[in-house]
Amino acid sequence: MRALNTAATGMLAQQLNVEVISNNIANLNTTGFKRQRAEFQDLLYQAQRRAGTAASDAGGTVPAGIQIGLGVKPTAVYRIHEQGSLLKTDNSLDLAIQGRGFFQVTLPTGETAYTRAGSLQLNNQGSIVTADGFAVVGPGQIPNNATSISVNQSGQVFVQIPGQIALQQVGQFTMAAFVNEAGLVPIGNTSFLPSAASGDAIGGTAGTAGFGTLQQGFVEGSNVNSVNEITTLITAQRAYEMNSKVIQASDQMLNTVNQLR
Repeated sequence: MRALNTAATGMLAQQLNVEVISNNIANLNTTGFKRQRAEFQDLLYQAQRRAGTAASDAGGTVPAGIQIGLGVKPTAVYRIHEQGSLLKTDNSLDLAIQGRGFFQVTLPTGETAYTRAGSLQLNNQGSIVTADGFAVVGPGQIPNNATSISVNQSGQVFVQIPGQIALQQVGQFTMAAFVNEAGLVPIGNTSFLPSAASGDAIGGTAGTAGFGTLQQGFVEGSNVNSVNEITTLITAQRAYEMNSKVIQASDQMLNTVNQLR
């Protein structure tokens, strides 16, 4: 009774699907979050009669044959890096990337992580840091007597100093891009590390070829679409129920065989 194991693989696959969807919905309001999608493939087939074999000694070939599938398996849970909606905050240290690119963040380990969450803050040293206190690469030190901070679309950071008419540039955000963004390794806190699949980071500045621009006073919202996620969740739930019905039907068939006299 192959149907028992086949349906079991289907239930496990839909369980994984629901887990991915639940993570997307949980991060509906997470700044810079990118939704994920589970991908599946069919398993091997058992050939009871192979197509193309000789039909008889008199000639002719079997046109179709008999191949019995053994179920489904998960192959990938990939992240969809499409643009999220920009949310206006009017906070001078909130920055959204409109287009391609990531902010570069220095971790306590010395590694460089990459994120699109632009909810930034100042620490007690005047450095621009993430909500976790990790330094962002490029913007430089903000003087203690600065009265305002301005960031243009190219990522240049300017401050207003009392007694000076002209704005003073203190640094510039450096951006990074990857050939295969789906290959980045998530480490939590909406941050990623590169991998062999993503390739090495390609450095650059906002507004140049291959990079988006920065929008001050905005953050990039999650790209999760609640309607699509709920629709997908219902589909996954129904698929799980149908696979469970196959197991029940297989059990009833086996029970019928056991009761034969």
